[in-house]
Amino acid sequence: MNNDLIFNRRIFMGGLGASLLAPSILPAQTAKPEYVQIATAEGRLRGARVDGVSIFKGVRYAAPLTAQDRFKAPRKLPSWKGVRDALEYGAPSIQRPSRNVGGVEPSEDCLFLNLWTPATKPDGKKRAVMYYLHGGGFVIGSGNAQGQDGANLARNNDVVVIETNHRLGLLGFLWLGDLLGEEYATSGNQGLFDITEGLDWVRRNVEAFGGDPNNVMVWGESGGGAKTSSIYAFSPAVKLFHKASIESGPGIRMKPRELATETTVYVLDQLGISRRDARKLLDVPADKLLAIQEAPAPRPATGAAANGPPLMGMGSGALNSYGSVVDGKFLAAHPFDPTAPAMSADKPLIVGGNKDEATFFLRTAPDKSVFSLDEEGLRKRIVTQYGDANGGALLAAYHKDMPEATPSQIAIAIQSDSFSRIGSNYIAEKKVAQGRAPAFLYRLVQGLTVPVEGTNYPTGAMHALDIGLKFDNALRGPTGVSGSGGRNAAEPDGGAALQATAKNMSRYWAGFAKTGVPHAEGQPAWPAYDLTSRPMMLLKAQCEVVNDPYPNVRKTWSAMMTS
Repeated sequence: MNNDLIFNRRIFMGGLGASLLAPSILPAQTAKPEYVQIATAEGRLRGARVDGVSIFKGVRYAAPLTAQDRFKAPRKLPSWKGVRDALEYGAPSIQRPSRNVGGVEPSEDCLFLNLWTPATKPDGKKRAVMYYLHGGGFVIGSGNAQGQDGANLARNNDVVVIETNHRLGLLGFLWLGDLLGEEYATSGNQGLFDITEGLDWVRRNVEAFGGDPNNVMVWGESGGGAKTSSIYAFSPAVKLFHKASIESGPGIRMKPRELATETTVYVLDQLGISRRDARKLLDVPADKLLAIQEAPAPRPATGAAANGPPLMGMGSGALNSYGSVVDGKFLAAHPFDPTAPAMSADKPLIVGGNKDEATFFLRTAPDKSVFSLDEEGLRKRIVTQYGDANGGALLAAYHKDMPEATPSQIAIAIQSDSFSRIGSNYIAEKKVAQGRAPAFLYRLVQGLTVPVEGTNYPTGAMHALDIGLKFDNALRGPTGVSGSGGRNAAEPDGGAALQATAKNMSRYWAGFAKTGVPHAEGQPAWPAYDLTSRPMMLLKAQCEVVNDPYPNVRKTWSAMMTS
């Protein structure tokens, strides 16, 4: 099967980062802050109290990273005396410039978290903890992004919201175990070890913030969804969380160890370092590593990347794509291939994506012909991408299940489904096959009616639209459409449908965090997925459960994935 059936490397690695560059949806903060102090296991922190939420920013969850720590697991956070301010965001991992880093310069020393809680002190309420992993395809992003502000979610649902910064790209996922030995056995998954260290900080400290260390949900969108998939199968983290949600980023397969070594050799070659001198990587300036990380590399003609199975959820297999490594020890197997991870069999799971993922990427492309295709143009586009047999089968299935759709709608549906829906179905099926904890499948269908710039085609439920919605941040601020600064007022009734959808989505997710079953007042019960009726929750202003939508499309993609 063509690796591009699931994720195109340029879209996954570039597009997911771009999703975090879009204008963000800001929550309201109307009152002047007061200050609140909370004692953690390591020392006292001072945060701000705003509109009924205590906010702690830039909290170190591990020891500061030094030159000696590059490519090694994080060290435990040392204790301190006195009171530390937690009022400003901490640095994100080294990455290209973006708007989503909270105005803080990226740094190798990046192990910080941000926390929002209704509590002002340890109050014994044992609130569910929603531990969010940011998007950005493993190479950019941070827990500082404005659209992810956790204040509304925490306030309106009485939960604790936490987001981390962690190592990304080369510094977070370069595999050195086969070159530098046991001392660097964790190197291919440093970002996952950072996330796990943050979860251990939660175990030690969240009770002081009114949270329950025995009820922790890990969730994430886009690259954060793929990280969540990885954590779901990551043995060091398994005892530190209790449920998960994988959103618009179904990580089915991660990078095999042999391909990870090829990637490392490529990096060494670009730096003029021999394999025997691989330790010199420790002395290379971070900006030089970033330049290599950003430069395109040719797809290999031989070796693991060319001949191995597709890296579903990890891009097309280009040598310089960075992400979780199946190292055989900590991430012992692919997260959901051939089965769901046994270690998380008892952890409930939400999985899904957005109806119109592809419009996010296509709206900024120079060629916008996809938004005005005729039948001949549709067939040429799909057959060119998938071949005569698979392309023809897809077109037949979509025409049968979507008889009223235009050629452009079918083209965008195919690209959107290949991005998240098909992988989400696959994950749900693997989870159900275990017969243990439930899986809940969803699709965000409420979208933006404003057209893609330069076209008459509605933007729809594009990739990353769900971020502001699930954080309940859709009441005011920019929609994130095409960098135009367009506002919810451009939507009917000032975006009333999006506001209602935000209320529904945030409450379903908070309900899931609390009980393991997503629920929202005034909305339909969300049934667990099964292989007979195959229920899917459609998220919109008034949500709806449908059974096995588009069955011919589902069966055709399934046959292609397993062929």
